[in-house]
Amino acid sequence: MTQDPRAAIAAEPMRAAQIAVVAMCIALNALDGFDVLAISFAAPGIALEWGIDKAMLGLLLSMELFGMAVGSVLIGNVADRIGRRPTILGCLVVMAIGMIAAWGAGDIQLLSAARLFTGLGIGGMLSSTSAMVAEFSNDRRRGLNVSLNIAGYSTGAILGGLVASALLAGTGDWRSVFLFGAIATCVALPLAYLLLPESIDSLIARRRPDAVTRVNATLARLARPAIEHLPPPPAHIEKPSLLTLFSRRYAGITALLTVAYFAQIMFFYYVQKWIPKIVVDMGFDQASAGRVLVAANVGNLAGAVAIGLAAQRYALRPLVIAAMLAGVAAISLFGLGFHDLLKLSVSAALAAFFINAGVVGMYPILAQAYPAALRASGTGFVIGIGRGGSAIGPVVAGALFASGSTLLTVSLAMSIGGMIAATMLFLLPRALRAAHA
Repeated sequence: MTQDPRAAIAAEPMRAAQIAVVAMCIALNALDGFDVLAISFAAPGIALEWGIDKAMLGLLLSMELFGMAVGSVLIGNVADRIGRRPTILGCLVVMAIGMIAAWGAGDIQLLSAARLFTGLGIGGMLSSTSAMVAEFSNDRRRGLNVSLNIAGYSTGAILGGLVASALLAGTGDWRSVFLFGAIATCVALPLAYLLLPESIDSLIARRRPDAVTRVNATLARLARPAIEHLPPPPAHIEKPSLLTLFSRRYAGITALLTVAYFAQIMFFYYVQKWIPKIVVDMGFDQASAGRVLVAANVGNLAGAVAIGLAAQRYALRPLVIAAMLAGVAAISLFGLGFHDLLKLSVSAALAAFFINAGVVGMYPILAQAYPAALRASGTGFVIGIGRGGSAIGPVVAGALFASGSTLLTVSLAMSIGGMIAATMLFLLPRALRAAHA
């Protein structure tokens, strides 16, 4: 009788070790959320100390996003080749080194290089944990768990934002934000080493000589029976490479999802990266600006949880399309530029709710679109190229602000990304049918 532990994991209730894997991945994405936004919390202090203008600040805000783009593409492919666990641990090491370097940076060039390096680890982490969570979840909870994993990003931004605001209010030193991130990353490394076994899907897909032994080691941690041999390979074995992602079978899926993610994440990072500077320019202090960004991330978290819960009852793709279009409407409210902190915070949270629901909803779609052998590569490529949108978004917004455009004009211009993303997802079913024909 063919033994396939993946079928049991998919059909049966999740065991404690599986829940621990999902929880650890959520925590790692929370760390990612803080590490990415550390530069946003620090931005007003950096601009004041070094006297840089908005255009240069926009470039600095994008440096780790460029690194994330490269890291997602290259390291996502590595995760399919060598496994999820060693890739995640390696990414944590890179992130720790980058945060320490940012803390000690003495000029804009060194800080930019440190943020670029940190982004490599963050990008690889996101694609690897997304695959890991999907593969340790059962069918009933997979969509919710993948959404909660990405929601960890906002959780980290909220909790880290509260800490960062307190640090900035207490010390006034933007470097303390990076020191806190470095310490948190170093603490996460041994925890990940202890709690994350290798993915069974990854081990079976790679079919190395010691695969049975390693699968059984993971099964033992999950309190499941051992297997005697690997399940038979699929009739068509997918090679984890960029060429496969653009083969006749997957090219349409890859192109549509990449454009959708690129456009939506450009929209998302306009809000995430520019809120502190926008609020300071309205005359509020840095701590208040940090609290508005925290409010936006409360909206991010709520949107991520809402899309995950709704996806258990309703079709995911229409939900995501609706969220993207609602985000376009909500950003116009934020663009009115309320000079009351409460109204400004509420409008930022509302826009973030819908925009991030659109971003988070794409991750379960990605997990469903690609087979296990390509899951990290496909997710990594889409996220990686999409991170180009995250890097370009703050730069474009900075250029528009520098040219004298109003907050409403810039907000509406950036919302075009949401409309493009919704259009790409509307066209996706045809590409999926062609891949499975």
